[in-house]
Formats: sequence, structure tokens, C-alpha cells
Amino acid sequence: MEKKSLKGYLYLLPALIIILVFTIYPLIKAVLMSFYEGYSIINGSFDAIGLGNYKELFSDKVFRKALTNTSIYVVFVVPCSILLSLLIAVLLNSKIRCKGMFQTLFFLPYVTSVIAIGIVWSWIFNSNYGLLNYVLSWFGIEAVPWLNSPDYALMALIIFSIWKSMAFDILIFLAGLQTISPDLYNAARVDATPKWRVFLKITVPGISPMIAYAFIMGMINAFKVYNEVFSLFKSSAGPANSAITVVYYIYDKFYNSADYGVASAAAVVLFVIILALTMIQRAVSDKKTA
Repeated sequence: MEKKSLKGYLYLLPALIIILVFTIYPLIKAVLMSFYEGYSIINGSFDAIGLGNYKELFSDKVFRKALTNTSIYVVFVVPCSILLSLLIAVLLNSKIRCKGMFQTLFFLPYVTSVIAIGIVWSWIFNSNYGLLNYVLSWFGIEAVPWLNSPDYALMALIIFSIWKSMAFDILIFLAGLQTISPDLYNAARVDATPKWRVFLKITVPGISPMIAYAFIMGMINAFKVYNEVFSLFKSSAGPANSAITVVYYIYDKFYNSADYGVASAAAVVLFVIILALTMIQRAVSDKKTA
């Protein structure tokens, strides 16, 4: 091995050790624990090795509810966040007054603690004196029990998460918009091209890699949603577990129920789902750009 190669590996060694210890090893351990039936985390003992944890997992109504809620959450949060963020990024990229102030305001949710934001939104959704119900009362709509009713808890979580997710997407899209040549817009202006056509034919294709990246990252983060649930519903999963997600289910099984095997099985299932969807999305994106 050449000295230059050895020196390069030595520079990479600290990062590789961190990845092995905090990523690879926990992943392998979780997969193994998912097959350990009656596993004890204290002494590492287990009763048998098999698919009992997976059978128990898929027969659990709470897990199926968590998987359904997470799927609904992903379907609504990711596309809505990307669409709204793209529209806002285009407006911020145009010549408007106080552009820097608006950029800062839209980016604040990304650098603010989720717990702090959740506390504010729990006040906004409050049934008695919340801001949202106050605004709805202007249109003659009665107060909605956003956080107290199983019918509205997941909807409240989705609204909160769309607002929170927009900050990162807006930043990505603004960076992408800077790379589009102004000559394209000038030519479209000379040809009197409608704005909607300029948006679809120039803006969207110009930042398509950023849109694909935002979609993949948004989907991964949406499947891993936990902090939003924890902060919005004050350490619970909503009334009657109506807003429970897969990650919250894993947390509850691991820390509250001490059912480590089932929790690990749920974590493996979530990992497989995210990996499969990410690979499909990447394949579709690569096919479009080919």
C-alpha cells in the first residue's frame, strides 16, 4: 500500500470508527434482536430464535394503526411541503421588498427547537383559546378539538409538520433557483411567455435535482417522525393513540413496555420500508435525468 493511500485511510479512520460504532453496529444488533424471543437487555439472554417477534408485531392492532398513520402522514406532508416551499421560494427569489427579512422568517423553524415549536403550536391548536379556532370563528366555524379528539389529532400533526418542514425545502430551492441562468427568463419575457409556463418549463426543470433531493429527504424524515408527536401531544401519541407513528411505537415498546424484540422488529420493518422507497425514488429520478 502506498504511503499516500495509507495516509488517506488514517484520516478517514476516526469517521469510520464513529460510523461503525454508532451506525453499523446498532443496525446489526437491532436485526439480531428482532429474532430473539424473550430477549433481556440486562444480561443479553433470550428464550429462542425465530420469527415470533414479527408475528406478534403484525398481529398488533396498535402497530397497524401506527403504520397507517405514518403512511397517511407521509402522503400529505411531503408533497404539500414541497409544493408550498417551491412557490414561496420562487416568490422570495423575485424582486420583493425586505427579501432578507422574509428569508430569515421562513428559515427560523429549521433552527428552532422542535419542543419549543410544539409548545407554541399546542397553544395555536388549543380548543378553548387557540389562535386557529379564533380565526375559524370569523367564518362561523365552531371550535375544533384539534388535540383532544381522535378525529382531528392526526390532521393537527400533519398541519404542524407541513409548516415545520417547509424551512429546509425553501432553503434548498432558493439555492437551486440561483443556478438558473437569467437569460432563460429574459428570453421567455421577450417571447411574452405566460408565467405558469415559465414556471413549468424553466423553473421546475432547472431545480429538478433539488426537488428530487427534497422529496427523498422529506420522505425519510416523515417516516421517522417522533419529536413532533412528542412535543405536540405532551409526551403522548394523541387521544386514544390516534396520532401514533411507527417511531413512537418503537419508543413505547422499547422504553415503556420493555419489549425489546418487538421494538427491534418494528425498527427493521421501518428500515426496509424507507430503504425500498428511497431506492425506487432514486431509480425513477435517475431514469428521468438519463
